[in-house]
Parts: sequence; C-alpha cells; structure tokens
Amino acid sequence: MYKSEQLTLVRQSAKDFAERFIRPHVMEWDEAQIFPIDLMRQLGEQGFLGVLVPEQYGGAGLGYQEYVSVIDEISQVCGSIGLSVAAHNSLCTNHILQFGSEEQKQMYLPKLATGQSIGAWALTEANTGSDSARMMCTAVKEDDEYVLNGSKNWITHGQSGDVVVVMTRTGEVGAKNNATAFIVERSNPGLKYGKKENKLGMRACETAEVILEDCRVPISARLGNEGDGFKQAMKILDGGRISIASLALGIAKGAMSAAAKYAQERHQFGQPIANFQGISFKLAEMATKVHAAELMTREAAALKMEGTNMTKEAAMAKFYASEICVEVSTDAVQIFGGYGYTKDFPVEKFYRDSKLCTIGEGTSEIQKIVIAREVLKDY
Repeated sequence: MYKSEQLTLVRQSAKDFAERFIRPHVMEWDEAQIFPIDLMRQLGEQGFLGVLVPEQYGGAGLGYQEYVSVIDEISQVCGSIGLSVAAHNSLCTNHILQFGSEEQKQMYLPKLATGQSIGAWALTEANTGSDSARMMCTAVKEDDEYVLNGSKNWITHGQSGDVVVVMTRTGEVGAKNNATAFIVERSNPGLKYGKKENKLGMRACETAEVILEDCRVPISARLGNEGDGFKQAMKILDGGRISIASLALGIAKGAMSAAAKYAQERHQFGQPIANFQGISFKLAEMATKVHAAELMTREAAALKMEGTNMTKEAAMAKFYASEICVEVSTDAVQIFGGYGYTKDFPVEKFYRDSKLCTIGEGTSEIQKIVIAREVLKDY
C-alpha cells in the first residue's frame, strides 16, 4: 500500500542524505543548540525544502506521499532536522504556494524551494496559542501600506528566517474573519528577533520570538484578502498535521530500530534480552503502534492528494502518531535500561524530541476537539 518506484527512490534519497550529512552531527548540534543553516541549504539543493512546490517555481513537484517519506526518513535520524524541514515545507512555503498571488509565488517560492531562503510561519503569541482569534499582533492599513505591531512566540526559524509569513489581527478581538496574513522579509527594519528558547528537545531546530515594531509592508505583501487569514491558517494546519504525524512516525521508528538492535546485542543470563517475553512483547507493541500510525498518516496524505476533506483524518493521524511516538520512545529507553538514560546512546534524544509532537501545531487535546467536531457532523 502507498508504494511506487518514485516513492522508493525519494525515500532512499532522504535516507542516504540523513545518514551522510546529519547522523555524524546529531549530538553536536543538539548539545550546543546549533541550527545548521548550511545543512538547510544542502537540503534545498536536494529538493527536500520544496517537496510540494511545482517545478515551475523551482520545487520538486512531488506529492504528499513523497513528503511523508522525506520527513519520516530524516526524523529517524534527527527529529530536530525533521521538524525544520516540515515547518519550512508545510507552513511558510505552503502558505505562499496555496494562497499567494502569482507575483508572490514567482518572487518567493524559487528561493524557498531551493534553500536559498529559510522560511518561518508566525501565528502563536505568548497568550494566544490555539485561541488565535484574540491575537494582539495587529496590522493597520495606512494609505498603500500596512503597519504591523506585536510579537510572536515559539516560532520555528524565528531568528534565521529570511521570509516570515505573519498572522495579524485586522479586526476586533474575537470577531469573525479578523485575521490577515502577510509576507515579511528579514531585511525589513521593523522585523526584529527576540529570545531563542532553551528547549528540552528539538534543540537543533531554532525556536524564537519574532517582534514587529512599526513594521511597514506594502499591500502587495498581503496574502489573499483582508480577513482571510484564519481560514487560510486552518487549511495550512490541516497539512501541517500530516507533517507532525510524519515527524512523530520517524522518531518512533528511529527509537524502535535502536531498541530492536540493542535487544539482540545485549545479553543477560546467557542470552539476548530480546529472547525474554518482557522485552519481546514491548517490541511487538511498539511495532504495531508504528504500523498503525503509518497507515493513518498515509491515508491522510492520500486524501490530501485527492483533494478530499481530510480534517478529521489528519487530526487523527497527528494525535495518534504523536502519542505513540512518546510511548515508543519511552519503551525504547526502558529496553536500554541505564544506558538509555545516557547521551552515549540515541534513545534518550528520541525520548526528549518525542514530546514536542504532542504539543506543536495543535496539542493532543486540540486534536481531540477537532476530531470530535468532525465526528459529530456525521450524526
């Protein structure tokens, strides 16, 4: 299911890249919280930063199944880099691809798709996470410009982003259709960068505050019509849920792979610990959870490619894959025992990275709200 020659080639290409250019530096980047911009440029050169972007705009022109495979393979090696690739593709770049004018697409997509520009997407604020209708970041129209003021928190590539898609409030607090998106370039003097977060996991993926102080942008920087921002964001987040599900899937696979290998190498009482039921049953449960998560993620990707509404399926995939990612990485640490608690082995990093998947781009609780709302529509 969901196999083709092209998909196999893309998966192998991503796997080879991750083994060659990412694995040797995983702990170095994690310990020092280094966001490897040079690696992002390389990823762009290989087509991994413009997976969904049509070839006419410099992208790879592939579909969501290939995209899932790219994020999956990279995340099996490093969740941080998987998250950066996912955020760049599905948020900033995809927002411009889905809702930008032809002029905006021609201007920004070629550089984003090839890694010449790093993309960021700014929605969350200090006091408004899921409650985005109450954003405090505003955009006020003055003649042929908009003036943006406010700050955004928890923004992936918040300091290094060359192109930032910023969600602002252009109406009253809590009003319907009160949000509008804008493209802001790093060179804009009104765009500043604040605190970089010191995180538990995903430490090589930069997360920082974005500050807008009398940030003036032309009307041509607006994405779509004034007031369309929230509707746009919801559609972008539908695809983003597939991204996080793919990220979680890759981290879970990486943790499971490490645990399965270790269980066959580690001997106790004269035999590999994989022979003991306590360990073998854990591995069986891990494999079953990973398999189910992949099927759910692949189904959401298939529906996305068909153009079918997949809000429920994407939320289910994101919810389930992120939760089992935490469970599988936790069990992997347990199988390693004391060694799993050290940085000499890979599972402690999978364990730390996994938790973000249940929080980013909508918490598990928010996914349940989305799923329940969609289920109730059918009855």
